[in-house]
Amino acid sequence: MILNIVEYPNKKLKEKSKPVDKFDQQLHKLLDAMYHVMIESRGIGLAAIQVAHAKQILIINLPTEEDEQPIDNLIEIINPVITHKSGETTYQEGCLSVPSFYEDINRFEYITVNYQDRHGNTKSLEADGLLSIAIQHEYDHLNGVLFIDKLSYSRRKKFEKEYKRVQKEKNNS
Repeated sequence: MILNIVEYPNKKLKEKSKPVDKFDQQLHKLLDAMYHVMIESRGIGLAAIQVAHAKQILIINLPTEEDEQPIDNLIEIINPVITHKSGETTYQEGCLSVPSFYEDINRFEYITVNYQDRHGNTKSLEADGLLSIAIQHEYDHLNGVLFIDKLSYSRRKKFEKEYKRVQKEKNNS
């Protein structure tokens, strides 16, 4: 299965993802392909909508201290529900769907998420730090929200201007 990253301003990124109800070989192929795309793109998280599949699926693989992302550390989160949120933190986020742009985004510091794994088993995960931030970032994608949607009006205008400039440069090269 060959997947490509959907990039802003593609309207597909605004689509709300649907729950997964079949935990079959097709789902496993999608999850495996998502992992390879995320790693090749040097990302730490990916939502299925970012590869044009409007399904409630996200994957996270935080780098180790050696800056490696072994598949053993991969977290596959299907049909997530965030059941607890507390604290506040700010982190400079980027996104594979909005390449080359980074902005400080406010998030909850601690979350608890209930979800299913690739076999449909119910799981619960308490997260803080970068894991919490990454889950919230990808979870937003499932609802059609990009990190740039969380910017203030003035920061969003600045982003739009910069984005158009970069696109123009890309097209002229």
